[in-house]
Order: sequence, then C-alpha cells, then structure tokens
Amino acid sequence: MNKWTTENIPDQSGRVVIVTGANSGIGFEAAKVLALKGADVVLAVRNNKKGDQAKAEILKDHSQAKITVSLLDLSSLKSVKDFSENFLKSQTQLDVLINNAGIMIPPYGKTEDGFESQMGTNHLGHFALTAQLFPLLKSTVDSRIVNVSSTAHNMGNINFGDIHWESRKYVPWKSYGDSKIANLYFTNELGRRMKTAGLDVIATTAHPGYAATGLQKGLFLKFLNVIVAQSGFMGAMPTLMAAIDPEASSSNFYGPSGIAQQRGWPKIVAPNKLSQDETIAKKLWTTSEELTGINFSI
Repeated sequence: MNKWTTENIPDQSGRVVIVTGANSGIGFEAAKVLALKGADVVLAVRNNKKGDQAKAEILKDHSQAKITVSLLDLSSLKSVKDFSENFLKSQTQLDVLINNAGIMIPPYGKTEDGFESQMGTNHLGHFALTAQLFPLLKSTVDSRIVNVSSTAHNMGNINFGDIHWESRKYVPWKSYGDSKIANLYFTNELGRRMKTAGLDVIATTAHPGYAATGLQKGLFLKFLNVIVAQSGFMGAMPTLMAAIDPEASSSNFYGPSGIAQQRGWPKIVAPNKLSQDETIAKKLWTTSEELTGINFSI
C-alpha cells in the first residue's frame, strides 16, 4: 500500500482553513502542516494565550505562515455565535472547516447552555458552528467539512431520553463514546442532505487512532502514551487526508492503517454498523436543532 503523507498535500495558497482546538495535539499538528503548505489558517481556540503560543511555534518554523488566532469556546453557544459572526464579516471564503476540538472523560458537568459537557462540546458546539458557517462553505467552491471522531464511537449508543445523563449514573467513557458516534451521525446526515440539495460540499470524518495528545489525563493513560501511542503528528494524518484527499466523498471515514486502526499512515477505514443508522442520524439532527435553537438549513 502506498503511504499517504504530507507529500500528497498540494500547495494550499489562497485557501482558508479553520481548525478548532488548534492550540495543541492533533489540531495543532494539522494546522501547522496546512500553514506550511500556504493556507490561511485560523486557530479557533478557547484560550487566546495558548493560541498565541501555538501561532508563535508555527511561525518559528515558517515565518511566512498566515495564522490568525480567534476565540472559540464550543461549550458556549454564545461564543460559537460570536466567532461565526466575526468570521463571516471578515472572510469571503471558507475552504475547509476542521471540527477537531474536544474534551475527553471529564467528571460530570454541564455547559453554560445546560448540555452534558462532552455531548455539548464535542457534538452540539460543532453542529452549531457548522450550521452558522454553512452559508460561506456553500458559496466556496470544493469546500470541505471534517469532523474528528474516535474509535471510542464503538462504545457510543445515544440515549435520547436522557442525552444529558440527568437520570442515569454518569459513565464518562460511555458519554465520550456517545459524543464520538454523534460526530459520525452528524457527518453522514449532513452528507445526505447536501447530496439531495445538489451541493458540491464534502463532509468527511477522521479518527487519530491512539495518539499522544493533551486529552489523556491520569497516570495510566499517560503511561500508555509513552508505551503505545503514536505521535500527535501521525495522529493528525487521518484528519489531513480527510481534508485534502481528492478522491474523497461524503461520509468517508479516515483512520490509521495499522492493527485495530491504532497506529500507522492513514487510509479509509470502516466505522461500526450502529454509526451508519440513518434513522438515528435523522433523530440526532432534529434533536441538535431543538437543543441549540438553530435551524440548520441546507
């Protein structure tokens, strides 16, 4: 099998890319590669200071890189709205939106809008962001949306009767899995709706395998990072392939090519069967519109 590497990424000059959660981990590595390839990259981060540090790190390697740091807290619908409005005012195109930011297995908590924190940040925040930026994506030729999921989607099984875990014992890993299967449902339903509307926007999904990122907390996971994990750079490769692959079509899922999709160069991989359920995807879309108060019109 031919390796898909950064050599496969053509010059990105003149293209505008947003990467959420771009100050560290996979988001940072993806943003860095795209900036080095000439794209105008917006680091959408919830902490401006960390965003500025990431920008400085990229400029150190490539002083000509076009980097903008912009405040975006995906756990706040107000922040998502503010970011989107500012971006739409200042830009005339959006070639790639990489919905990468996420939180992983925190203690139980809620966002300021009352959503369980993982579903609120990992799915609903990105749903709201994509919806509000969609007019610009729609008007940009060959634009693309990449939603970053995880092999943890295999644990996902959304309970629509208790999506915010208010009447069940909270299980952080299960909740994380729910938010990650939600990324796949969202991508698939978005792809279907855009195809029906005859749009040439593509929506893909990627997962990093087991990559050493800032998400892993606790001694055991940090130990696994040292022994098992591949680098953040390698973890970003499926995201980059999902964003750039000229052969891509909506609902393609990219991940590492190694054993159990944990390591290796990227390729198209198979998600689990449950994530392909169209009835659940449609229900999640409607639920997401209701919860965010946003009519996501294609």
